[in-house]
Amino acid sequence: MKYLIVGLGNIGEEYENTRHNIGFWILDALVRVSNISFNEGRYGSFSEVKHAGRTLILLKPNTFMNLSGRAVQYWMQKEKIDLDKVLILVDDLSLPLGRVRMRLKGSDAGHNGLKSIHQILGTQDYVRLRFGIGSDFQRGRQVDYVLGRWSREEEEIVNSKMENCIEIIKAFVTMGANQVMTKYNKS
Repeated sequence: MKYLIVGLGNIGEEYENTRHNIGFWILDALVRVSNISFNEGRYGSFSEVKHAGRTLILLKPNTFMNLSGRAVQYWMQKEKIDLDKVLILVDDLSLPLGRVRMRLKGSDAGHNGLKSIHQILGTQDYVRLRFGIGSDFQRGRQVDYVLGRWSREEEEIVNSKMENCIEIIKAFVTMGANQVMTKYNKS
């Protein structure tokens, strides 16, 4: 059984270590602990990891956030992966820093990556792992905040949550989203 795990982010040095790239961070952490690396492919960097008899295709789109849907659609078709076996890793302003929640569907809430996925796939009914980045910005400064770099204190909090995110991804492919939400959305 194959799963597509997509970490949303923007490519390029200017976006490294920014709040908007948390999807990339989570996949980078999973790749590190799995002792594998990313390869360059069409529409992004990808890797493959096995877990409990399942194959996880890990994807960091190189389309920039606003065109993430193209990469998701291409890799779903290329790998013949159904929508219920896709997990999108995304930053979320509405959650406090470091809070992690799985959701089965929902609006894009103004997130350009999710908006692109919705436009290309024609649905908002896909599973997402939302990583809270907080909302500590002044009115009208949202873009600067999400594209801003983590403070040292924030980075420590983010890094402390990577093991939990990896555990949730592995649980998603073995238990399914409903059981993951019951088990992990509490904390």
